[in-house]
Amino acid sequence: MTTPFPFTAVVGQDDLRLALLLNAVSPAVGGVLVRGEKGTAKSTAVRALSALLPAVAVVPGCRFSCDPAAPDPACPDGPHEPGGGTDRPARMVELPVGASEDRLVGALDIERALAEGVKAFEPGLLADAHRGILYVDEVNLLHDHLVDLLLDAAAMGASYVEREGVSVRHAARFLLVGTMNPEEGELRPQLLDRFGLTVEVAASREPEQRVEVVRRRLAYDDDPDGFAARWAAEEAAVRQRIVAARRLLPEVRLGDGALRQIATTCAAFEVDGMRADIVMARTATALAAWAGRTDVLAEDVRQAALLALPHRRRRNPFDAPGLDEDKLDDTLEQYAGDDDGGEDDPDPDGPGGGGGGPRPDDGPQGGGDTAARPEAGEGGEPQASGAREQAAAPAAEPFRTKALSVPGIGEGAAGRRSRARTEHGRTTGARRPRGTLTKLHLAATVQAAAPHQRARGRSGPGLVIRRDDLRQATREGREGNLVLFVVDASGSMAARQRMGAVKGAVLSLLLDAYQRRDKVGLVTFRGAAAEVALPPTSSVDAAAARLGSLPTGGRTPLAAGLLRAHEVLRVERLRDPARRALVVVVTDGRATGGPEPVVQAGRAARLFAADGVASVVVDCESGPVRLGLAGQLAGELGGTAVTLDGLRADSIAGLVRDVQGTQRTPGRAA
Repeated sequence: MTTPFPFTAVVGQDDLRLALLLNAVSPAVGGVLVRGEKGTAKSTAVRALSALLPAVAVVPGCRFSCDPAAPDPACPDGPHEPGGGTDRPARMVELPVGASEDRLVGALDIERALAEGVKAFEPGLLADAHRGILYVDEVNLLHDHLVDLLLDAAAMGASYVEREGVSVRHAARFLLVGTMNPEEGELRPQLLDRFGLTVEVAASREPEQRVEVVRRRLAYDDDPDGFAARWAAEEAAVRQRIVAARRLLPEVRLGDGALRQIATTCAAFEVDGMRADIVMARTATALAAWAGRTDVLAEDVRQAALLALPHRRRRNPFDAPGLDEDKLDDTLEQYAGDDDGGEDDPDPDGPGGGGGGPRPDDGPQGGGDTAARPEAGEGGEPQASGAREQAAAPAAEPFRTKALSVPGIGEGAAGRRSRARTEHGRTTGARRPRGTLTKLHLAATVQAAAPHQRARGRSGPGLVIRRDDLRQATREGREGNLVLFVVDASGSMAARQRMGAVKGAVLSLLLDAYQRRDKVGLVTFRGAAAEVALPPTSSVDAAAARLGSLPTGGRTPLAAGLLRAHEVLRVERLRDPARRALVVVVTDGRATGGPEPVVQAGRAARLFAADGVASVVVDCESGPVRLGLAGQLAGELGGTAVTLDGLRADSIAGLVRDVQGTQRTPGRAA
């Protein structure tokens, strides 16, 4: 087994280390979500934490890690008599993003059920993680069906399995730790709220600190055991401090003054529900215990707010996380009680003792709205490539859009947009397995084997099953698609009010793509050429930022935009052939510049029709006289056209329900 990198050898990352240590002191805090760029020791720090956790007393032979002092009366391996436990190290169980549902919650032991006629339950990762750590690397990429199961277990502290004639319930209380790179997409709000604390991490810009990071990493790679031995004393000190803080925790007093500060802070930052108040109270109490105190100070409440509130104040995926620290200080000062008024630093020197947290002006996680930044440049009209362009217009308020989907049934990654054959969802039938059997259709398998039992000489309670009897369950759910936006940023779209409406529509579609777990891409065209403003990605934040800073002006190279989009799709099909695409062209349909621009645009559009790519043209033409060019373009694409107003879910136009419903009448515009 590989020796883990020592926790105390991690350079910097004070907030990350502090958040992890607070959860080690008080698992009731609710876990940690670590957000940050790649290569910032997120996974290294999390994996190193398990070595610091105290040993866990368990009932011998229990697969569900029951506490011998208070065994679970409903344990599937029970009943257990109190007392007589054994100690084992605390577990850290990793949940891969591609894990199956059965691997997470457990399932019927099919082999014993068919061969012996016995209902036997095989525990999953939730059982392994009970009273330990459940770690999900790249948690934002976790499939929705696994997220749903995690939410259920985190809410109830237990896992319920009801499937294939098996009904099992077992305790599943674990410390949930997730790491993610925001560039690859955001978390669902429900799962985001389940993390007690969140920290933003970034690589240091100080050369000396970066040198020390490299020096320690190279030393560890050369001799992991020797490197760990050099940090053994520091590791032991932190381990003892965690044990001492756990003993002190029940004695920590959370006064009324601190409670008022917590409640006022949560109300001032308009967080939803009461979970934030509870998490802040538990975090402040853990901070006091970690510092060796029995009273919660104002500094503890402030630090708890910086760790517990940033991810809870987001209203949509385009809001930047973070807190206004001046507003936080003003709020805390208003309710500074006599019993909370110490001035001592809660932990000036200890591991992870640094304060801070995400600041509004610190880099990409700052508090500004990315879509509003271009406002600063509205006064001028800079020049680009010799063509006159206008400063970027702000986007209009987003709205709820009509559901657009790709026709037919796909087999792409799980999502919420188009129909697809998936590994989860409702069972629609059974078939012979092609290759490895992954989802057994039990009834169909028994039905296939039943007529042959006499011929096979069956004499016991179990069925005599052969490979030809096995049946794979076919299931239908929803998939995520690649939504590729092709946006006209030419001079014909340059009226600020008009472009603001266009950006608002695209922003609305981006929000819809976020909710449906799609990948998104952005191609823009203006002047003399087209460019890929954003290659296909799962981060709608990045797309919204590029859209917000999009300038306009110049001619309308429609053909160039379509050809560039076609090339993006060709490359993406090589990378992810199962993910189907939906192309959304946002234009008024005009084509100028170059020889025969209209003819060239028609030829480019017919490439999409020949490939069977689903497409929608958002008609941005305005004014009393309409040329209908967007509708003609939709006809060439083999798709449909919809006006900006018709795109709204509450629009009375109601023409576009989805791409499939309008394939019969291509080219119409609402």
